Amino acid sequence: MNLHSLNQKPMNTSQRLRPLLLSVLVVAACLQVGPAPAQEPAASTAAPSTAAANAAAPGDMPADANGTRALDTQIQDLKKDVVDLNKDLFVLEEELLFPANTQVAVFVSVDVGDFFALDSITLKIDNHDVTNYLYTPREVAALLKGGVQRLYVGNLKAGEHELVAFFNGKGPHDRNYKRGANLKFEKGVGAKYLELKVTDHAHAQEPEFEIKDWE
Repeated sequence: MNLHSLNQKPMNTSQRLRPLLLSVLVVAACLQVGPAPAQEPAASTAAPSTAAANAAAPGDMPADANGTRALDTQIQDLKKDVVDLNKDLFVLEEELLFPANTQVAVFVSVDVGDFFALDSITLKIDNHDVTNYLYTPREVAALLKGGVQRLYVGNLKAGEHELVAFFNGKGPHDRNYKRGANLKFEKGVGAKYLELKVTDHAHAQEPEFEIKDWE
């Protein structure tokens, strides 16, 4: 995860809403556009000759096929516009719900394999439960490959706070394992990012749990 991108100053609401509203209008206009209704062929005063009917080259594309291909292209472009619009709306929603001056985010990284298998994490901030996350085997595999998960995002006022994390899983010899870690941190002006790190301690032959403050 790129920390520099997380620290970029968000645009204000009016700046973000203008292009989004324009995109909505474009999508709505595209949805109202449909294929032109078929028209009755004009009556011919004379029957076409056999030679004229066979004059078309074998490789010529019928007009209706060209129209179908153009319509498919428009539909694909419209789908892409909708996906991009959803991404922009998601980012805008997060900026409105979690402003940069009060935002706190907690991430998880795992570098284990011999002494601990992660099952769940319980998170408390200032003695209040904020999340209890149960991992699937697929999510654990992604973390073991170097992935970083955003476990929690919320709002905190400026001042001193305490984060407590409980890690549940399988320890050495396939025994149930539960350990905790805590960190007191200062929330100032601007977003605060914290990381829960799970690593193997080869000398002690047991896992280590650490909370890192990204200052």
